[in-house]
Amino acid sequence: MTTTQGADPIATHVAGSDFKMLIDGTFTDGAEGEVRQVTDPSTGAPLTRIPLAGKGDVERAVAAAAAAQPAWEMLGVQGRSRCFARFADLVAENRERLAMLDAIDCGNPVKAMRTDVDICAAYLDGWPAFARSMMGQVIPASPGNLHYTAHRPYGVVGRITAFNHPVMFAITRPLPSLITGNTLVMKPSDETSLSTLALAELFHEAFPPGVVNIVTGDGATGDAIVTHPDVKRLAFTGSVTTGLLIQRRAAESGQVKHLSLELGGKNAMVVFPDVDIDEAVEGAIHGMNLDVCQGQSCGSNSRVLVHARIYDEFVATMARKLGDYRVGIAYDETTDVGPVVSKAHWDRVTGYINAGVEQGATLVRGGDRPAGLPESGHFIEPALFADVTLRMRIGREEIFGPVISVFRWDDYDTMIAEANALDLGLTASVWTNDLAIAHKTADALDAGYVWINDSTRHYFGTPFGGSKNSGIGREESPDELLSYLEQKVVHTRLSDAETSLIRLLDT
Repeated sequence: MTTTQGADPIATHVAGSDFKMLIDGTFTDGAEGEVRQVTDPSTGAPLTRIPLAGKGDVERAVAAAAAAQPAWEMLGVQGRSRCFARFADLVAENRERLAMLDAIDCGNPVKAMRTDVDICAAYLDGWPAFARSMMGQVIPASPGNLHYTAHRPYGVVGRITAFNHPVMFAITRPLPSLITGNTLVMKPSDETSLSTLALAELFHEAFPPGVVNIVTGDGATGDAIVTHPDVKRLAFTGSVTTGLLIQRRAAESGQVKHLSLELGGKNAMVVFPDVDIDEAVEGAIHGMNLDVCQGQSCGSNSRVLVHARIYDEFVATMARKLGDYRVGIAYDETTDVGPVVSKAHWDRVTGYINAGVEQGATLVRGGDRPAGLPESGHFIEPALFADVTLRMRIGREEIFGPVISVFRWDDYDTMIAEANALDLGLTASVWTNDLAIAHKTADALDAGYVWINDSTRHYFGTPFGGSKNSGIGREESPDELLSYLEQKVVHTRLSDAETSLIRLLDT
């Protein structure tokens, strides 16, 4: 196994480290002393323990955020931007530790996790720039009066992040709420908390006490955040099931809470017969995020709809190219595809693979546990299925793993109907050299974000989010910035200008 500078990454980055929550500028365990065992998805071996926050810990974190919020708002965008700049420097200085912790804890290849950390720089620079350019409106609603809009932060924001990009989400997702003057209580996934707890040290150094509070725990911890009366704005990235539960629990709290939800996807990639097959296959594999997070991404194009004229060649080419990807231990420098996050998730994904075979799809390659790797690791060789239809579970349900389903089509209208048939609509992509067809198809696809001759890449400044059960709200753009601010209108009745002028000049 090749690791950074020949060192044992677990000994370097995990052993001897004390992973604690951050509440009101203090590093702390849970008040009730409960902990969760963390295991290595590459080996199944125990790594360390993390604290579990109880309801009392959440209440302390929210109280700290509420107390810190007025002073944080009064700093203004310029003052808050200085904290962002300091935090950006600290993230860059700790790049290797943060990336390696995600590889160890989450199973994503360390090469990809370094890229995740690097991506954060654009967001740390971009959000202050957006905030500095934010303006209200003067509205000519009536003569002789002045009407204008102003914005104020909600106060305390609750943010719950997903397991598949732990450090990137813990850095980038809170930024728009913070730059607009809100304070934060953040909970990472209980499956992948190590890098977020390491980030707590950097947040502590860059931001005033109480502005950023980090608690770790399970669903009960998240529920305490969602239902807390002082948390008026919530944001969640994760499964549809949990997103629906958050909506329900927020409503049951007896308050109107403002939510943004970035949820699941069973995303369609539509391939026309005029494409360069090698290029389109590379796009399909890249769009699955296999070498980033093992296909554990809500944006992955796990449904590939290929025209019948090129179908067989497309499938054969994809099978060959998938053979170039090396499955291995996540913190091995030569690994392209790491393990999935947990044994429970391994069981889920392999269950779908078995169902695909049982329901008549053709397993072209992959789907097994690769030889020569730790038996207790959660490894799955990327599975490629052909002859998939919507009647099959692998064709219609989100798997969230390294499973690609290839559909055959020859009638345009039928293909569009099948692409839109599911209750998810996060992303889609269209591959053709005819731009008229490309834009016609992009318009017909019911998804919040559509790529043409591209896939899965995010471009900061463009609104990202889904339709149908894939969520509400848009991220990574000015739309998201404004979503963390409440708008008010101020009306001023002006006196008659002519009368005022005469009175002023006569005195």
